[in-house]
Amino acid sequence: MPAPPRTAVLALGTFAVGTSGYVVAGLLPALVTELAVSPSTAAQLVTAFAIAYAVGSPLFAAATGRWERRRLLVVALGVTALGNALAAVVSGFEPLLAARVVTAIGAAVFTPAASAVAAELTAPEHRGRAVALVFGGLTIATILGVPLGSLLSQHFGYRVVFALVAAFSLLGAVAVGLVLPKVAPPPPVRLAERFTAAADPRVLAMMGATVLGCLAAFSVYTFIAPVLAETTGVHGTAVSLLLFCYGIGGAIGNWLGGRVTDRWGSRRPLLTIFAATTLVLATLPLASSTITGAAVILFLWGLCTWSVNPPIQSRLIELSPRQTGLVLSLNASAIYLGVGLSGLVGGAVLHTAGPRLLPEMSALLTALALAVVLLGFRRTPTPTPDLEPTPA
Repeated sequence: MPAPPRTAVLALGTFAVGTSGYVVAGLLPALVTELAVSPSTAAQLVTAFAIAYAVGSPLFAAATGRWERRRLLVVALGVTALGNALAAVVSGFEPLLAARVVTAIGAAVFTPAASAVAAELTAPEHRGRAVALVFGGLTIATILGVPLGSLLSQHFGYRVVFALVAAFSLLGAVAVGLVLPKVAPPPPVRLAERFTAAADPRVLAMMGATVLGCLAAFSVYTFIAPVLAETTGVHGTAVSLLLFCYGIGGAIGNWLGGRVTDRWGSRRPLLTIFAATTLVLATLPLASSTITGAAVILFLWGLCTWSVNPPIQSRLIELSPRQTGLVLSLNASAIYLGVGLSGLVGGAVLHTAGPRLLPEMSALLTALALAVVLLGFRRTPTPTPDLEPTPA
């Protein structure tokens, strides 16, 4: 059974890094005003964070492979706090981009390591729920972190929000250091074995679905303020409240995703979730023509989007049980590759076709993700030599 205090402090950490990553969506109007840049330019703060995360996650997973896990998690949250503190004090757009890169390095180390530790400390039959609890911190970031950041930025500016996230990251580091036991690092693996895990077509399919799903979700989420302004005609506080509806749906979806994965495995939930997400995104512009409709459709969208993490991670752990940390770090890279591309792709669609087309484009991407998942479950593993970990 999961140990609640341990998973709780890991979720606290993922809340801090999740808010660090996602809060720019809520700060977008304040950033545009205070930095005197366009929404597409401000969204590159999301891209900088995400690309640094995607590149850094596997690299730092390899570089810190021999670190004791509790120490690694504390240091990662410390780096996240530093990056947010820098974002609160630097002046100008380019230094803010650099601060976001520092923040991403800490997040890139923490999230996959926290997922792997939760899996290691949990019995196999409850792993889906344990991973869901850790990722629950990310959904709480969408429920509280992003809407609260949006509200605060309207009155105090974006700097105060980054300073608060820095303080919460430090709190998470202290909590992890006090509550989590020492956890030995996983056995080292040879470089050839690392490439073997990444070359499994079933693993690649899951990561491809992750990239497409995150690209679809964040192409809309990053620009949710202009999307809602176009479809619902709302601004300011109303946008924050609608983001809260999305976050509530995300929390329920994350919990539900863990439950159904433990009961039915990963295949059925993944196919159902991607099909439902495609339908929700395709109908979002029409359904959000009223505030009530927008609240309902954003709740359903959050429910679908955040229910996909537990079955994907469970599938990856099932495919590579001896290389859990590696595949989870690669999947974290896939998540943030999709997020990073969303700033570019979503910004291009916003600039050329307007915000109303963003959900429709994203629906096509989730339909493609569904096809990739189907292909991944039909593929058989590529025969590989029986590689053993090298002695420590």
